[in-house]
Amino acid sequence: MPVRIRRADTHVAMFSVDAAAAQRLIDYSGLKVFELRPGRAVVMLMLVRYHDGDLGKYREFGTAVMVSPPGKTLKGLASMQSAAAFIHHLPVNQGFTLEAGQRIWGFPKIMADFSVRETGGFDFDVSEEGKLIAGIEFRSGVPIPSALTAKPQVLTTFSHRDGVTREIPWEMRNSGMRVRLGGARLRLGDHPYADELRSLGLPKRAFASQSSGNVEMTFGDAQEIR
Repeated sequence: MPVRIRRADTHVAMFSVDAAAAQRLIDYSGLKVFELRPGRAVVMLMLVRYHDGDLGKYREFGTAVMVSPPGKTLKGLASMQSAAAFIHHLPVNQGFTLEAGQRIWGFPKIMADFSVRETGGFDFDVSEEGKLIAGIEFRSGVPIPSALTAKPQVLTTFSHRDGVTREIPWEMRNSGMRVRLGGARLRLGDHPYADELRSLGLPKRAFASQSSGNVEMTFGDAQEIR
């Protein structure tokens, strides 16, 4: 430790969902959802492709619900930067990172299959045992100067496994970022994870999306909080 990721790329779609439904989905964690506006929570669906790092090369699909840190109640756009991400789903396509993610950080990783298409845009599907979890088609966003994104960001993520909720500190540097309003079209399949996403009112139009061509990350030790 720490675990270092030297190069990855990301695509993230952000959705406004019913806060009560999102809270029911993650009640097992003991955490409380962050409300961007009254009655609305934020869910991020993201594909990360790890190209060079301590855990090898792999792909990862995450469902993250934005939450308030324990002991705080954050609400509103001005507080969004202080909110954290709770990882509810995390399919991956390599065995080593699955074991490491489960054992070191308590991430809910399962093995899955990924299909990525980059002709005329960016589109991917993720499935387990032939059942589609989700697919997202992204449209390119507006480029953000690297001078505005290259400064290290210290972030917090939460996980839950075997009855224990954990806090994972990490740091990220971004370059080659693009952002836009909307810009992501979600498809859901017949996998149980897809049914959970439907319980939030998805699929629907993303309210924002972003991509980063080069991301560096450093992950610290997980700390049990509950």
